[in-house]
Amino acid sequence: MLLNQGYGATSVEAIARRTHISKRTFYHRFSSKQELTMAVIVRLIDSVRPPAEIPLIEGKSLFEILVHLGALILDAALTPRMLALHRLVIAESNRFPEMAAAVVKAGGREEAVVFISALLARHADEAAAGSRELRFAAEQLLQMIVSAPQLRAMGLGEPMDRAELDAWVRDAVSLFLDGFQNLSRRRPLAPANGAACT
Repeated sequence: MLLNQGYGATSVEAIARRTHISKRTFYHRFSSKQELTMAVIVRLIDSVRPPAEIPLIEGKSLFEILVHLGALILDAALTPRMLALHRLVIAESNRFPEMAAAVVKAGGREEAVVFISALLARHADEAAAGSRELRFAAEQLLQMIVSAPQLRAMGLGEPMDRAELDAWVRDAVSLFLDGFQNLSRRRPLAPANGAACT
């Protein structure tokens, strides 16, 4: 309901009617619409996480690892529910900053940034590990992988098919690694398990 009608247009009364509960019952479970929104967003983000049997890290080189991880992230970002959430944030975050704050607090993007930063730290020069440059790099990689395919899936261009999405991730990671090698400055990236990065 929140995703379809918007945060501002969805009242507690409408939620109670839709779920066939009283407002009293609603407030027994949630202190406010903001708390409900947070619960909905957390559940939505949890629903698009890869199943436990799918490893987040797979591959011998950093290139392979990032391509695998990037494909998982992009697939999640392109699910209908995540696209609806993205539309909602764009449309209503200015009027309802508490809704945008709930999205940030749910931590999907932040979790990905922290995970990728830690992954990059293992392949960067020791002096760069844990630095703000690693976080910056992780944020840029996410943007490179997700932004354009997501916009096209939302109607701003022709949606990509599976082959185009796969090629997009590989090309984005390849371009990113060229820049990241320059960011780490002192030596080329150390590949995982002794494999060469391609």
